Formats: sequence, C-alpha cells, structure tokens
Amino acid sequence: MNEFKKEIQSKNNDVVDSGMGFIFSFVFFFVIFFIGVIFNALS
Repeated sequence: MNEFKKEIQSKNNDVVDSGMGFIFSFVFFFVIFFIGVIFNALS
C-alpha cells in the first residue's frame, strides 16, 4: 500500500483548492491592474 495514503495531511478536494488559488490570484492581479488604472486616470 502507498505510505502517503496512510497519513493524509489535507482531506480537501484538489479541485476546490486549485479553484480557490485561481480566484485569489485573479483578484490579486485585478486589484493591481485597478490601482494602475486609477493612477493613470488621476494623472
């Protein structure tokens, strides 16, 4: 038997974790883009 299957660190679904990572990274880059747009509009 696979010894990694015996001690599972996280029982979350991998699809949910990858989806949350994608959403967080998308929001992070959107905020950076939005701050750039605001500075461009003010100048």
